[in-house]
Amino acid sequence: MKIKDIKVWSVDLGNTKPYTIAFKTVDEVKNAFVEITLDNGLTGIGAGNPSEYVVGETLDQCLDALQEKNIEFLIGRDIREINQLTFEVWKRLPENPSARAALDIALYDVFTKFLDVPLVKFLGQKIKKLPTSNTIGIKNVEETLKEAEDYIKRGFRVLKVKLGRDLMEDVERIMKLREKFGPGIVIRIDANQGYTVEQTIQFYGRTYDLDVELIEQPLPAKAISEMKSLPSEVRQKVAADESLITPADAIELLKPPKAAKIFNIKLMKCGGVSQALKIADIGLHEDIDLFWGCNDESIVSITAALHTAFACSNTKYIDLDGSLDLARDVVKGGFILKDGYMTCSDKPGLGVERI
Repeated sequence: MKIKDIKVWSVDLGNTKPYTIAFKTVDEVKNAFVEITLDNGLTGIGAGNPSEYVVGETLDQCLDALQEKNIEFLIGRDIREINQLTFEVWKRLPENPSARAALDIALYDVFTKFLDVPLVKFLGQKIKKLPTSNTIGIKNVEETLKEAEDYIKRGFRVLKVKLGRDLMEDVERIMKLREKFGPGIVIRIDANQGYTVEQTIQFYGRTYDLDVELIEQPLPAKAISEMKSLPSEVRQKVAADESLITPADAIELLKPPKAAKIFNIKLMKCGGVSQALKIADIGLHEDIDLFWGCNDESIVSITAALHTAFACSNTKYIDLDGSLDLARDVVKGGFILKDGYMTCSDKPGLGVERI
């Protein structure tokens, strides 16, 4: 069953709730899309949303990598060679993880449609459902409490709070959240590289009794030795995010002493399903918990991340809210969200349909 055609385009999906994190404000959501068509008419779709700050790839660079001259090697290839095809995508586009992710996801989508099974079933489903975080950007205390209340009314019970600009205000926001909503909600925080070692230890100590579930990327991405210098009890709570791009990064983070107990895996960082599974396997053999994250992304790639996450037995957390505040999308369907819990559909492939 051969690949007949590949289409590439981009769309600004819009953002109904612009937000601020430690290093930028997000007010638009530009994604690249790839659609692969087989000679029997089956189609598969993939999506990419690069993060220039994290991986050094812009949308223009992503789209340039997806030009016909760079992807025509896939035309005429047998989709049943899925492992070889994703390997070649990885080798040919080493500097463009979101472009690789878009191609990789589209290949997996059309392949598992060809097999007539959901992607998660092909990969080997280990998990049926998990609650996703919903993310609150950097805001003052009053705005933080208001947004949290909105999410809780919608059925979400896991909040991820963006911090990293002012330690004292950060601590106050967490204190007020716990004070107002009690133990019935889960609080995770993401400092987005905004703390020093001393500030990370301070934050941990000041919020110890507030039951913060995890601390995502408190230190700069390249500060691996500093991460390893944190007290062991702090590192047990740390999730490596911007420090973890590739499987090679995973190996480096695990060299004794381990820099973190949790790996945050994003398809847009590592380059799609195939590379994410490699990072997940490395983590599995070292007793690392997995935390699956996202950028602001289409339902397409969010669903791909969910299927991949649920195929990994060491997945413990998901933060796959990246499509929930989009103004529009190019597909419908995909994941199922109810009372804050995400599940995969039983439709073949990703289970998404073009609008």
